[in-house]
Amino acid sequence: MKTLKLLTLTGLTLTIPTLYAEEPPKKLEPFKAELELGIIATSGNTESTSLKGKATLHQDFRAWKNKYLIDTLYKKSEYDGETKTTAQKLFLSAQSDYKLSDEHTSIFVYGAHTDDRLSGYEYQNTVAVGYSARLFSNQYSFLDYSVDPGYSFNKTDEGEKGESAIVHLEAEYLFNISPTAKFTQTFSTEMALESDENTQTKSETAISTKIRRDLSMKAAYSITHNSEVLSTKENTDTVTSVSLAYTF
Repeated sequence: MKTLKLLTLTGLTLTIPTLYAEEPPKKLEPFKAELELGIIATSGNTESTSLKGKATLHQDFRAWKNKYLIDTLYKKSEYDGETKTTAQKLFLSAQSDYKLSDEHTSIFVYGAHTDDRLSGYEYQNTVAVGYSARLFSNQYSFLDYSVDPGYSFNKTDEGEKGESAIVHLEAEYLFNISPTAKFTQTFSTEMALESDENTQTKSETAISTKIRRDLSMKAAYSITHNSEVLSTKENTDTVTSVSLAYTF
């Protein structure tokens, strides 16, 4: 009997530290990348080739996390034997977040560069410092947002330069439709505080479906709106794309 009591007490003693032990920390990812590539070609009365590429790189450390984005679009069309480039865009951005007490709350520094050869702007650049957090989350979805004051400067194809203080707002919503499919909605705006300066707004609505563990097919609809453009240009551009996305 004494032996049984001794074994029981010993078992309880070994169990107590396990019951009160902290949960293991979330696994950090020093490097994670998602590469997207979509190609659309048409022939016949109208010949065109569209190429869309996107690379999103993430780094997650104990106190910091970084995100780098490269987004490109190129389209060439042929009408009546004449070939023209109808779209040539390059967007680069980098964001570095310093984590606060909550895992999804941080302060960050953000920078972006847009080179859209057919928009009437030679370049559009943005720098900002702000705050980001998660508005809500559950087992199926989450909504992240960020707000930050910043500064925007650009140059038109005619050589005219513009500068303005801005407020940069960004939101990302994700909903897991099933274990292999998800819906995402992103929205961002760089709102100029001066009425005669350009405000640029972007939105992407997408559905992704896994083909295998690291390969997905993505259908997306993107909108870019500039409030101030040259008289010969449209304010709004839209892109509908289907691409393959590889994650590693």
